[in-house]
Amino acid sequence: MVSEFNSEITFKMLERARNHAGKIGAKVSYVLYVPGTFDMPLAVERLLKKKNIDAVVTLGAVIKGDTRHDDIVAENAARLIADLSLKHGKPVALGVTGPGMTIDQARERAELVPVRAVNAAVNMVARLRKLQKAVGEGTVVINDTADNN
Repeated sequence: MVSEFNSEITFKMLERARNHAGKIGAKVSYVLYVPGTFDMPLAVERLLKKKNIDAVVTLGAVIKGDTRHDDIVAENAARLIADLSLKHGKPVALGVTGPGMTIDQARERAELVPVRAVNAAVNMVARLRKLQKAVGEGTVVINDTADNN
């Protein structure tokens, strides 16, 4: 999912995310464009309801302005996106940069943030599947972070 707001940044993020997904063998089923980061939660909800969606990657750039608007947008979107992940039991990777960043900082982060977001989504899907298979009655999970797929 890609925010059209600050498209100079976010469309580069999308290109980077798609390239990385291809390199690691992750299938990109849908690319959904939304007007802005604040609009993401509704679209995330719709995607998570689809049976053929294992995870969602959100890509956006919330850049500092003259007011605290960037804080409000980023914090609310992140909170709602996390809530939707829990509600639907599917990973939603937060590839949204900001708040409080300049346009130059956004450009710098457009390279690495999408890669990290794709990796997070793919790793969480794999780990949740592994957990589903491994955990049975009477099983205790202490820590599974040693497996860094």
